[in-house]
Amino acid sequence: MVKQEFMQKAIALAYENVQKKGEPYGAVVVKDGEIVGTGVNDVKAANDPTAHAEIQAIREACRRLNRTDLSDCDIYASGEPCPMCLAAIYWAQCQTVYYAYPKDPSESELGSAYIYKQLALPANERAIAMEKVANEHPEMNPFDLWRELNRN
Repeated sequence: MVKQEFMQKAIALAYENVQKKGEPYGAVVVKDGEIVGTGVNDVKAANDPTAHAEIQAIREACRRLNRTDLSDCDIYASGEPCPMCLAAIYWAQCQTVYYAYPKDPSESELGSAYIYKQLALPANERAIAMEKVANEHPEMNPFDLWRELNRN
């Protein structure tokens, strides 16, 4: 398969998802010319705000390949990835992102444009408050334990 065929698969997944009353997002993860993960936006059906197409495809690819490193994979998405999906793509280390449709500039305040603006602000100026609460039992520091168990 070539790039266009993988993109058409992502678009077909998105189109089918809309026919089922879902959102217009589909994605495929490709390794060595083979699709190893697919996903559609299941946010409403699953009542899961993280169930975006790219994340679903990454999850499936990681399960199928039995690893979290997708640095030898590409991802094809019907739409330009949102900030959350883009972060997941970076965590998975995909080589290249291909997308068919750019972000919609007319997105509502809850769309990607709003999130990008919020993330650019200092933490104390964002709409969602963030507050550090100290661990009352410093001897139970999971980060220290992790570092100790993972020394090499």
